Amino acid sequence: MGLLSKLLVSSLLFTANLVSADREPTIDFKPGKGNLLLATRSSPVNILLDGADWPGVLRAAHDLAVDFGRVTGVNGSLTVQGKGTKSAETIFNVTGISKDWTVGGSHKSHGNQGGTIIAGTIGNSSLIDALIKEGKLDVSKIKGKWEAYVSAVIKNPTKGTKEALVIAGSDRRGTIYGIYDVSEQIGVSPWHWFADVASKSHDSIYALPTTKVQKTPSVKYRGFFINDEAPALTGWVNKRYPQSQWGSAFGADFYSHVFELLLRLRANYLWPAMWGSMFNVDDPRNQPLADEYAIVMGSSHTEPMVRATKEWKVFGKGGEAGWQWATNNASLYEFFMEGAVRAKNYENVVTVGMRGYHDTAMTPDVQTDVLEAVVNAQQDILDKVYGNASAVPQMWCLYKEVQDYFEAGMKVPDHVTLLWTEDNWQNIRRLPVGDEKKRSGGAGVYYHFDYVGDPQNYKWINTIQLQKTYDQMRLAKDREADRLWIVNVGDIKPYEIPISHWFDIAYDIDAYDEKSVPKWIESWAARTFDAKHAKTISDIVDRYGFLANMRKFELVEPKTYSVLNYEEADQILAEWEALGKKAQAVYDSLPDAQKPSFFEMILHPVLAGGNFIDIQVAGARNIIYSGQARNSANRWFQRVLDGMKKDHNLTVQYHSLLGGKWNHMMDQTHLGYQGYWQQPMRQTSPMLRWVMNFERSLAGDLGVAVEGSNGTVPGDDIWHSNGGGSLDLALITPYTPHRWIDIFNVGTQTTKWNIQAEPFIKLTQSSGTLSPESDDVRVYIDIDWSQIASGSGKKSVLNITSSTDYGTQFGTPTINLQINNTALPSTFTSGFVETAGYVSFEAEHWTRMTPAGDLSIQVLPHYGRTLSGIKLNNNRAESLTTSTAPLIEYDFYTFTSTPATKGLNVTLILSPTLNVNPKKPLAYIAQLDDLPPQRRQYVIDQPQPEFPVGWRPAVAQSAWYNTTSWGAVEKGKHTLKLWLVEANVVLQKVVVDLGGVRESHNGPPESFRVGGNGGNATVARRHL
Repeated sequence: MGLLSKLLVSSLLFTANLVSADREPTIDFKPGKGNLLLATRSSPVNILLDGADWPGVLRAAHDLAVDFGRVTGVNGSLTVQGKGTKSAETIFNVTGISKDWTVGGSHKSHGNQGGTIIAGTIGNSSLIDALIKEGKLDVSKIKGKWEAYVSAVIKNPTKGTKEALVIAGSDRRGTIYGIYDVSEQIGVSPWHWFADVASKSHDSIYALPTTKVQKTPSVKYRGFFINDEAPALTGWVNKRYPQSQWGSAFGADFYSHVFELLLRLRANYLWPAMWGSMFNVDDPRNQPLADEYAIVMGSSHTEPMVRATKEWKVFGKGGEAGWQWATNNASLYEFFMEGAVRAKNYENVVTVGMRGYHDTAMTPDVQTDVLEAVVNAQQDILDKVYGNASAVPQMWCLYKEVQDYFEAGMKVPDHVTLLWTEDNWQNIRRLPVGDEKKRSGGAGVYYHFDYVGDPQNYKWINTIQLQKTYDQMRLAKDREADRLWIVNVGDIKPYEIPISHWFDIAYDIDAYDEKSVPKWIESWAARTFDAKHAKTISDIVDRYGFLANMRKFELVEPKTYSVLNYEEADQILAEWEALGKKAQAVYDSLPDAQKPSFFEMILHPVLAGGNFIDIQVAGARNIIYSGQARNSANRWFQRVLDGMKKDHNLTVQYHSLLGGKWNHMMDQTHLGYQGYWQQPMRQTSPMLRWVMNFERSLAGDLGVAVEGSNGTVPGDDIWHSNGGGSLDLALITPYTPHRWIDIFNVGTQTTKWNIQAEPFIKLTQSSGTLSPESDDVRVYIDIDWSQIASGSGKKSVLNITSSTDYGTQFGTPTINLQINNTALPSTFTSGFVETAGYVSFEAEHWTRMTPAGDLSIQVLPHYGRTLSGIKLNNNRAESLTTSTAPLIEYDFYTFTSTPATKGLNVTLILSPTLNVNPKKPLAYIAQLDDLPPQRRQYVIDQPQPEFPVGWRPAVAQSAWYNTTSWGAVEKGKHTLKLWLVEANVVLQKVVVDLGGVRESHNGPPESFRVGGNGGNATVARRHL
């Protein structure tokens, strides 16, 4: 075998291994023992069906024939036996599929005939039923199941066919998923149209001699909600499709692509766009088309009885003011009846209940009797239309204030699914408890990848951390909310990756765990692009989710990430810059056919997101530096303007892709939010200030600043001081990070500068030249600890001089250093060490963890804002105590004693999860040394529409902060003990404040750690 062949085989095996992690493979691209050749570049596959099967099955088979053509260059041929008994006229007319399903029709054979695929639905396909009857196909594991299928290579399935790949579905969607499973395995992405993913190319395609039994999905109804669809998606749709008489272009030509995408993603459910459209009215083909595709339709939480919000405005009686059951129930009853009658012949999940017109509260207070009357009337309507309301799938969405009705004791029939919601920010608010789990209608979850509302919109690009999605939906599954999952996806386009992940875990959540996200991305990347880039793409996408979820872009302001403390802004921006270079390198190495999809799903959000952060940090530097009279403030001013242009150019590049296919899709404004939840009407930069740099500076030409302070020397008090002024630098110990000062030009002349320091002080730079146009110089300071006695302290001074007389005429600027060579006792062998007034540690870096029976602590890798999260390993655990919960212990050593007046404070940084059981609110127990334990309930619910106390800052900063105070504590070794006593408590970080914690978004960086991973690396950072 040649080198190229070996590399190809190796690549294919690698891809197969990735796929097998979450999808059982049935397709190969090379001959092997028992492999069945399906197609080559000269021999098309023949796909055989029964014409009596469902229209959606026939259409999916057509797609499969075309997909073989996308991969081999030769479309498969379709043979339909018998006469169809179900009308497929709508589906064929909309999608342009020929109704001549025989060979020689729309898919002609090219050369020799390839292998055969037989597909069909049990009970609807004579081909499948015959194989079952003859004992050739075992469907015992799927018969009568929901959306299951079996595929197998079978000998002599029909007369004249020696061998075939047979796909049998338990129902129509089971068959469709089995068909599309082959499509994806041969190399056609579900996103081939919606994200322009290029299909793979193969010379030959084989079926493996294996039997695959695909079980019923983990969640019965799995779908997404097209919402917040203006300006981007609406602008795109209006540009591409004709508008109806009602002013909407959301018709069957658009929805045919949506339906296909959902099915290829193994989804089955849709809430259609609703801001300015009416799914069942704008295009009369919409509902029949959905049903023929086999998509279950629903309507949003604010649109009961299969009627769109806009329908009441157009057809209702009484206008918006008439949308009140208490005063206009006769008209509303008629309106609801019309919706039920219209939907009767189609598969729907009917939304029941009622909210105020267009996503508002129905009444200012909770009136359960009114809403119960609404639901009772809706049941009466469904009884009349369907004969039995309990046989009709129904859902009551407990969104925002509606949950208060339930908590107040409102009853709905058991057969109605309770759709619990999250807080619009990926934190589930409530899940079934007690007898609620016994309801025949079950429960589900309404989730958000996009949101318009308080505290601010987030609807520009993807900001979803997949680890959090998995954690919250695993919690829902474990607590029996698995009847229906629906996620708000905004414009669809910016969320391709989280959508794919969402439907994979909804389809088979047991295939994944809390560590699976990087491997899931790698598998997705191998299918979507190339196996050789899969690991790198996984790293990029995973890190992007971490950075983007740290704080939603729309909530990031110049002041968000600290420029002065812990170099927080510098480090975050450096991560974005490195990520951008990594993504650009992959993009540059891809074949041209793969570049559009990579740009849409990965490169654009990485570059645009990083540029957004750059604009905000540059704005912060401009304001701070202009206040310090730095000449460099103007460069940051210009950097903001350049960033605004880059943002525009990236949008233009997106709109220009593929001849403008996605024009308008990135029209969403995102720069210029002013503290109000609604989007800005135009893009605007942060507030900026310009420094006049052609006039003489009264401060001279040289300026010096230190970390953690806005002050400079010389400063504003130079006229009244005895010298150039001085600043104090934060304490330096062997366990602090490098301290730094900035040297900068504040005048119009070039100046040479010099720092005089004692020999034991090590500087990254001690002299240099600054012109008025020079960049600032950051000087890092370290200590040669061998020259300072262990356990002793020392004061020292940095004297900074300038070559220009005006720079030093008021005296020499000085920086005061306080140096302590703090020493650890030899007995302290494991734990964290004080970092000049604080101790900070990541939650997963415990010193000891003691399980409690089967309960232990699991780590959620890459979860949260800094490193990871930790939580109980059982999502059903509740009401634990110090005796029944696992014990987590953190040893740490302090050199600072805290007086009783201030005390030692311990702050836990926790994920902003919520009380999914209102009777068992989230809590933890903390104990410092032998002091009495403190139990903290940190999520305090309050009546809707308000969320818990402190919820707005919590979701904005992606964290709850909760602090316990411990009074006077002596220096020395200490142990913090923690017990997480509810399952949805997720701890990310702990900060012990001895008086030295400074302001930042993510908290101070982790302190030096003795023992454990990272200890030596931390030491290396302490010494130049």
